[in-house]
Amino acid sequence: AFAKKFGLNAVSAGVEKTDGIDEKVVEVLKEKNLEAKEKPQTIDDVVREVGKFDVVVTMGCLNSCPFVPAKKHISWNIEDPAGKDIEVYRKIRDEIEEKVRELANSLKDI
Repeated sequence: AFAKKFGLNAVSAGVEKTDGIDEKVVEVLKEKNLEAKEKPQTIDDVVREVGKFDVVVTMGCLNSCPFVPAKKHISWNIEDPAGKDIEVYRKIRDEIEEKVRELANSLKDI
């Protein structure tokens, strides 16, 4: 949602298959007037659909991340808020927003 807000053509995916979006994620994105994806996708799903990427950003899977073909890989090592207080979700949301803003600005120079 933040990538699209800052003008990037982006997709989001997780390492593991899930049945739905975490309701707290939906809530904290709504506070920023953004919407979460309707259906979660796995990284494998996205790679099959898209193929090769210009930039892949991982947010915390570190050594468990599957390989994704890309020109550039970035690791942000962001805490997983699952099961934590809503304030932790807000903190992480804001951290992601700032990192995506910085990424979008850096890609304008390329």
